[in-house]
Amino acid sequence: MNCIKVIKVTGRAIPVIGDDIDNDRIIPARYLKEITFSKMGKYPFFDERFNADGSRKDHVFNDDRFQEASILLTNVNFGCGSSREHAPQALHRWGIKAIVAESFAEIFAGNCAMLGIPAVVASKSDVAKLQAIAAQVPNIEFSINLNDLTVTAGNTIVSVAMHASIRKAFVEGTWDSTSMMLENADQVENVSERLINMLA
Repeated sequence: MNCIKVIKVTGRAIPVIGDDIDNDRIIPARYLKEITFSKMGKYPFFDERFNADGSRKDHVFNDDRFQEASILLTNVNFGCGSSREHAPQALHRWGIKAIVAESFAEIFAGNCAMLGIPAVVASKSDVAKLQAIAAQVPNIEFSINLNDLTVTAGNTIVSVAMHASIRKAFVEGTWDSTSMMLENADQVENVSERLINMLA
């Protein structure tokens, strides 16, 4: 099997400060009608970024300093509310490859894992420290290491955590269940036929 292991994610970071940021804020409901996810990268925090006339609001996702960021730094209960996979899809297609938060809604974190986006948890003080670094030095490179569960930014190193089974899937390259099923289509079909025969 051609596994894609996710052991380290590096890149610039974007601080999104706030608790209980729900999926309705991350991706407004009217964009759930998209047939594919191809345009989702346009929509993260859309109503918080733009006025009705299309003019830009003051929002970190509109800040030119963070347009190449790939690591999102946020706070408590990120991705709560309605359990829509469009939220992590929108962030992913905008360019986010990993998220550090104080805590996540469980379904949101699970949807991130299905997309290959590590969602790791850090303490309140450490998240605040990382957000301050990103805001003050937008060009600094952050590195999330799933082997030793740390986030590094310059001389700052903080510890993070994630579910052991999800971490194992990333490190071993078994997080992409869809690809695994496609690569083992013959086995899936054999099991399906065996189950149908058992029920016949």
